[in-house]
Amino acid sequence: MNTELLKSEITYRTARSGGKGGQNVNKVETKVEARLDVAASEALNEAEKHLVFEKLASKISAEGILFVTDQTARSQWANKQLAEAKLLRLIAKALHQPKKRIVTRISQGAKAARLQAKRQHAEKKANRRWAPNGSQQD
Repeated sequence: MNTELLKSEITYRTARSGGKGGQNVNKVETKVEARLDVAASEALNEAEKHLVFEKLASKISAEGILFVTDQTARSQWANKQLAEAKLLRLIAKALHQPKKRIVTRISQGAKAARLQAKRQHAEKKANRRWAPNGSQQD
């Protein structure tokens, strides 16, 4: 994935957003929607596009456009930066493939060491108990 090329392919739409901002809310379009046409993207190869379509199906429209919105900040510029970062994070997460876990067994030495430590701990606790006549057990 070429991040710089991907950033250049993102288009933005703005709208008025609700919430804090006073008069600013009524006259400035601060809500930003970052859009990426996944199918036409040159920054992603075919395998990456397939992964994005598969993992982000709920966020991709029928036309094949992935979009995220942001309206947390009061300025359009800040929301644009946040929306872009959110979109890139989504794509990076979709393309991340976790390592396969190699199943291993606990060695006999490790088991023996754990049981020995448990035995020592139990003995230490048992030695702290008080006998019925009020003296400590030996």
